[in-house]
Amino acid sequence: MFLILKYKNINRNIYICRYIDLFMENKSIFIEIFGNNPVMKVLDFMITYQLFDYPLTEIAKNSEVSYSTLQTFWERLERNGIVIKTRRVGKSDLYKLNTENPAVQQLIKLDWNLTSGRLSKELLA
Repeated sequence: MFLILKYKNINRNIYICRYIDLFMENKSIFIEIFGNNPVMKVLDFMITYQLFDYPLTEIAKNSEVSYSTLQTFWERLERNGIVIKTRRVGKSDLYKLNTENPAVQQLIKLDWNLTSGRLSKELLA
């Protein structure tokens, strides 16, 4: 990811373009802080790609969680309104993060704050 940051310094604008690696050892900041358990992996994936809907098999594959493990807690995520079914394609149901849910909105803000805090540290270092 490339980040372009503009800020004022005395009398001139300084533009910084710097490559920032957001992942330490292939872990996102969200996973690094809250732990590497299956629910966190799925939430991290769903927050990162919240604009898209996916079948359960793709969610499991992309979040690096086995399908059978995903099935053990998916119903709880649905029941609590964390994820919603968006449509059906063939025999597959597609799901996405429920961004209307206030708890999910707070999770997204938390993820953003953690990421921006890390970016600030990286830029100042």
